[in-house]
Amino acid sequence: MDITTVYQKERHEFGRPVNTFTMSDIVVLDEFLPEPEKKGDHIERNPSVMDVQAIPMMSETFVNTETVMYKPQGMLHVEGGWPKEVDATEKEQTQRYRKKVEKDEDYLKQVKNLTYAVEGDIKQNYSIDIYQEYFSGETATDYSSTPPSAKTLAVFRDPSETKRSVCSISWHPDMGRKLAVAFAIMQFQDERQKGGSMDSFIWDVNNPNTPEVTLTPPSPLCCLEYNPKDPHLLVGGSYNGLISCFDTRIGYTPKEVSIIEKSHRDPVYKIAWLAGKTPFEAVSTSTDAQVLWWDVRKLAEPIESLWVEEKTEEKMRIGGTALEYTGAGGKFMIGSEQGKIAACSRKGKTPADKIGNIWEAHCGPVYALQRNPWFPKFYLTVGDWSVKVWNEELRTPIMASKFFKSYVLDAGWSPTRPGVFVTTKMDGTLDVWDIFYKQHDPTLSLQVDADGLKCVRVQDQGALVATGSVDGSVYMLELSEGLSTIQNNEKPAVMNMLERESKREKNLEARAKELRAKEKRAAEMASGGAEEKEPWEESVKAIEEKFWETVGGRESGDGS
Repeated sequence: MDITTVYQKERHEFGRPVNTFTMSDIVVLDEFLPEPEKKGDHIERNPSVMDVQAIPMMSETFVNTETVMYKPQGMLHVEGGWPKEVDATEKEQTQRYRKKVEKDEDYLKQVKNLTYAVEGDIKQNYSIDIYQEYFSGETATDYSSTPPSAKTLAVFRDPSETKRSVCSISWHPDMGRKLAVAFAIMQFQDERQKGGSMDSFIWDVNNPNTPEVTLTPPSPLCCLEYNPKDPHLLVGGSYNGLISCFDTRIGYTPKEVSIIEKSHRDPVYKIAWLAGKTPFEAVSTSTDAQVLWWDVRKLAEPIESLWVEEKTEEKMRIGGTALEYTGAGGKFMIGSEQGKIAACSRKGKTPADKIGNIWEAHCGPVYALQRNPWFPKFYLTVGDWSVKVWNEELRTPIMASKFFKSYVLDAGWSPTRPGVFVTTKMDGTLDVWDIFYKQHDPTLSLQVDADGLKCVRVQDQGALVATGSVDGSVYMLELSEGLSTIQNNEKPAVMNMLERESKREKNLEARAKELRAKEKRAAEMASGGAEEKEPWEESVKAIEEKFWETVGGRESGDGS
């Protein structure tokens, strides 16, 4: 049954509000009776939830902004503003006028006032750094209560199939963004050298998976160094004694290679750039006892050469395994495979004058030799099973570690803290020493690799450390802030400590010299007293006569 209700209104009355209601009787339009038989076909829903939208329906509208057209526009600046008596085309007149104006005090004040307006305009283009520390350098944080720590950030592995050792690591001079690593097999006549790779690599520290640059020398590199003034240049020493210069802008092959007849006879263990007027000079040393100076623009022959020999009658040559060339005035030091240290100077007139004192340092080869960047007269050496700190004025160490169970292979000072240095050992341990707090034992020891750690290098900012293992892996670690941030009064405290130890060692050396002189005088006096005694023949004769007097043998013999 259809129920229909019809409302009749005129069109103009549609939409008008209902203003009045008329009372009327209740009218039943229809009746719906319950049906109990259908109740079994349904399930009661309790509780019953019904959502009712109680807000008005809204429509969504999009509005497009007006398009702005950009047009590049240049500006041509033409030199002008010169006085009438100055000809702008004459360079001498303009320079003379500039010097005259620059000496005027009003000009200086005006330029200073203009800088404020320019500085404000420039800063409008800067984005605000919400993490900027405005007062970071005014107060130093005390990290003495914070335990030292280090964490591994990345691992760089040798891509070649042959297992090679990491021989040298060099950080990129520009904030350490890259890492140059030299790989070689240093064992003599090793079977792995046949058909093995000769490549060394440069990695971006943010991409340890793939090397950024591959360097292919004529022989495996034993040492590799970035040029501190030109980061595109690298110089390396090879296993066969050659010196190679690489330019990363040109390609992967060496830009210049030395001639075998004019090079080292043994592997080049250390090479360093020289600080001078031109950034193209380098110096190298090898176990063939030669020190060679080079100009990397022309490696046909060395600029200068020096044979390191002892000042004895035998003139035994000393093969170099470590080199320190950061001293002023052309002074440098050589660490030898015989465990000795030779102090040399390039400014000597003769080869004998260039070689200074030579003294014993370790029982085995000196693997590392580096001056303290804060106090250059103090330097660090490692060799055999110990670590030693020296004063260049003394021939005995002012500090020495205990003898470890494994060989100590490399060491390096921290550039940001005067009392911190790191060492590596043959058992794969990286030790961080902080003599500001502890002198006899490492502050932090980390088991980085199962094999030995052959070399280590600290980044110039002091927070990152790269160490290379015997199996060809390079580990990049980040030191805690306590090990990389200088402490309050650390520099004078460390200086006083080193000076105190130097003074103590000088006193001991003077006392030992005094005792030796005393023993020598006693020996001379003993030998002089023996000469004043009666001769040996007369003593024997007197003893013999006394003997015969006692036994009476000579008298009976004479009477018979």
